[in-house]
Amino acid sequence: MPDAAPIDLDLAGLKCPLPVLRTRKALRSLAPGALLRVTCTDPLASLDIPNLVREEGDTLEALDRVGAATCFSIRRGPAACPGDSAKPPHS
Repeated sequence: MPDAAPIDLDLAGLKCPLPVLRTRKALRSLAPGALLRVTCTDPLASLDIPNLVREEGDTLEALDRVGAATCFSIRRGPAACPGDSAKPPHS
């Protein structure tokens, strides 16, 4: 699916924590390899969204600032196995 058209998510005007919550929801609805482009005006999104991307196993391909907006290009990572986060570490 990497060749599919990117999905654009305009979150301009929303304040923390809404940009990161809506980005997470959008990413989880995408197939692995899909590209999500997110536009935010909340300054905290510059910290929160890259952290979310790292935690979710996705890839931040680009971060651009255009005026007051920050634009993120995020590639959806591979699908996680169900229950992976609930498994305890081996001792």
